[in-house]
Amino acid sequence: MSASRMVGAAEGNPNALPNLLVIVADDVGWADVGYHDSEIRTPNIDKLAAEGVKLERHYVAPMCTPTRAALLTGRYWSRFGNAAPSNTRVLPYDTVTLASALKSRGYDTCITGKWHLGSKPE
Repeated sequence: MSASRMVGAAEGNPNALPNLLVIVADDVGWADVGYHDSEIRTPNIDKLAAEGVKLERHYVAPMCTPTRAALLTGRYWSRFGNAAPSNTRVLPYDTVTLASALKSRGYDTCITGKWHLGSKPE
């Protein structure tokens, strides 16, 4: 997102796009964050949760790859036939993802960290 859009959103510009941050953490259970009354202290995550919107009804698979496929597409992970981390292509090229949908609405997007949805050159 451009700096001017971020400033506009902060100043209450009704035409500015809201900032979005999606965090997917591997091996974090329901009770592993402070805002769920955990003994584990997570003050930064707790602050983001308090000031934002929490996605708390997303069905996860026992592995990260199918969970990511479901989150990014809004579809059941089983439709992609991949139930394990791999380097093979999981999503067909024409699959609409959260990122492509946001881009079509004027957002700049990026990803950092683990992908595990296929990265072979083809």
